[in-house]
Amino acid sequence: MKKLIVAAFALMSIKASAQYVQGPVTDPAEWVNPLMGTDSRGELSNGNTYPSIALPWGMNFWTPQTGGMGDGWQYTYGSSRIRGLKQTHQPSPWMNDYGMFSLMPVTGAPKFNEKERASWFSHKAEVVKPYYYSVYLADHNVTAELTPTERAASFRFTFPKTDKAYVVVDAFDRGSYIKVIPSERKVIGYSTRNSGGVTKNFRNYFVIIFDKDFDQSFAWKDGKEEKNPEQTGNHTGAVVGFKTANGEQVHAKVASSFISFEQAETNLKEIGNDNFETVKNKAKDTWNKTLGKIAVEGGTVDQVRTFYSALYRMLFFPLKLYEKDAKGNIVHYSPYTGKVTPGYMFAGTGFWDTFRAQYPFLNLVFPSINKEMQEGLINDYKEGGWLPEWSNPGYQNIMVGNNSASVVADAYLKGLRGYDIETLYEAMIKGANNEGPIDAVGRRGAKYYTTLGYVPYNVGINENAARTLEYAYDDFTIWKLAIALKRPAAEIETYAKRCQNYRNLFDPETKLMRGKNEDGKFQAPFNPLKWGDAFTEGNSWHYTWSVFHDIQGLQDLMGGRESFVRMLDSVFIMAPDFDDSYYGGVIHEIREMQIANMGQYAHGNQPIQHMIYLYNYAGEPWKTQYWVREVMNRLYKATPDGYCGDEDNGQTSAWYVFSALGFYPVCPGTDQYVLGAPLFKKATLHLENGKTFTITAPANSEQNRYVKAVQFNGKALDKNWISHFDVMAGGKMNVNMSATPEKTRGTTKAAYPYSFSVNK
Repeated sequence: MKKLIVAAFALMSIKASAQYVQGPVTDPAEWVNPLMGTDSRGELSNGNTYPSIALPWGMNFWTPQTGGMGDGWQYTYGSSRIRGLKQTHQPSPWMNDYGMFSLMPVTGAPKFNEKERASWFSHKAEVVKPYYYSVYLADHNVTAELTPTERAASFRFTFPKTDKAYVVVDAFDRGSYIKVIPSERKVIGYSTRNSGGVTKNFRNYFVIIFDKDFDQSFAWKDGKEEKNPEQTGNHTGAVVGFKTANGEQVHAKVASSFISFEQAETNLKEIGNDNFETVKNKAKDTWNKTLGKIAVEGGTVDQVRTFYSALYRMLFFPLKLYEKDAKGNIVHYSPYTGKVTPGYMFAGTGFWDTFRAQYPFLNLVFPSINKEMQEGLINDYKEGGWLPEWSNPGYQNIMVGNNSASVVADAYLKGLRGYDIETLYEAMIKGANNEGPIDAVGRRGAKYYTTLGYVPYNVGINENAARTLEYAYDDFTIWKLAIALKRPAAEIETYAKRCQNYRNLFDPETKLMRGKNEDGKFQAPFNPLKWGDAFTEGNSWHYTWSVFHDIQGLQDLMGGRESFVRMLDSVFIMAPDFDDSYYGGVIHEIREMQIANMGQYAHGNQPIQHMIYLYNYAGEPWKTQYWVREVMNRLYKATPDGYCGDEDNGQTSAWYVFSALGFYPVCPGTDQYVLGAPLFKKATLHLENGKTFTITAPANSEQNRYVKAVQFNGKALDKNWISHFDVMAGGKMNVNMSATPEKTRGTTKAAYPYSFSVNK
């Protein structure tokens, strides 16, 4: 406690006495605010996050549950009551959860209905860390604490003096099982609740072992106490009771498995004989080691907090669906076959969001975990027949595109090896040329796309222009991988040609992308401010820039450099007007664009997030530098309302983390990071290959946001990009910052980043 008090005063001193944090951050887990983004609701997202108490990419997360059973908004900052401490695997409130159950300490009466057992709480009596959670439950006079491992967790409940102390175990509805075993101080059960993407035999088995004999116990089913301690039904649970002295602590060790009760017992060995504090310290060490791969210094207190809070959000999804059996072998429950199968499996990400920056970040800083993820994708294909585009834990029928191609290609092209890339390539080709069993697997409209060169507007396929643009980019990544794998020349040329299909939707009259009918005529009428319809959660002003691989080609279509820059400028100059008629009302993404007050720039959704960096392709990189800093300053903060839209499984956070370092992967599938301007005076990347890459900007400040000159390993860098492989080789990039734009650097075509039309 004394150390905590000293640390708190030290932090207050930093804030009060210095604008910038001096020296490198050495305890990054303490800078994270897991509540960032939790002040959200369906009609307005400030992140749509929940506090995830877990280890990086852990199979199970834990969160305090304020929402009702089945509510995707399972924790919201404005709530005042907690219903339980819930195991969760939820990637998004829109996708909801699967395999959940909860524990809730109560006193006075063994109330197990979630509303009746709920307790008032205050954020003033809540401690939220990545590795630890504590809350005082006022109605029960109990302090509940938890700390995680990858597949297990340790709980500590501090009770008052009472003969009526209880822990309620809730296995949730839609089919569950519970069994109380007093002789072993144990409760076991399983939950089958899910949101699709699983087989009929799906179960999340759990085991809970207490360190104190039960004074009383019973099982309950469908709202009624039952005499039989073993129950199967729609909604089951258990209550175990204790007599406690004032301040007495009751501990519980909890583990779960998607495979069996026996495997859950094996997973419980992650805790072993460790006491609560040991588990907590190990969890904190894991977080500090993982977050510490990037050490920043010379930022403000708020900037450091926001950076590590965003980095924390990037280290969860996709989560590990695999387990280690009693012999230490990697095995997993397959959401496609329902069988237990050897090998890796991951779940819970939408590639429509995360291909853009989240996966490129893994390739840079955490390639070993992405290698496991690539092996998991192989198993997705072998067991399900397709690569997923959204998994939760199996295929989900949501969003558009075939961006698994980008995720696969970018990993291999950036040097990941040691897995079956040929099978992944086979899966990519299948997905690129066929419609799947559901719309969001393979390519909806594939026959139109491959014959006409676009998905028509008038053939009953929604969001057709968005599909076309994303398919064209995905074909580019297939082309790049096909070259690397030395595929036949005719095959390579097919994808080189198809990656230019974006041209088929460019309307020279408006200089924007526009839906096109099957007969070759553009859709009419056309309102470029109309959200949805031909586009996905955006309008033409957002999606026109989705030519990641050929910005020069897009620039040429728009009439050249000056016209292209004017179009970029217009995004910020225009009013945030919109047409919501496709949706029949204002969706939250529209509202978030409105209130951001940045014109048509809708950073709260993914399609336009790279657009700011495109000034580098047109000789005006200082505008990128200005707008990157504006977005970081205006739209991100380590507070409950700290995001400007859905965080989306690490993508919106990845934009911030990359941008704070000073570069961004505009086009995954190439080795280039397009330059912006660093946020910190110094940032050090500790790479997995043992190398260190350091970005220094000693003159950086709020006023000095422009790049005057760049040196890379001691030599002047005139290009507007750096290579992934140069970063991986280690070294130093020094950025000379200025308060005024430098309009002579990076202005020639030789400085521009990759474009297919120029660099093929």
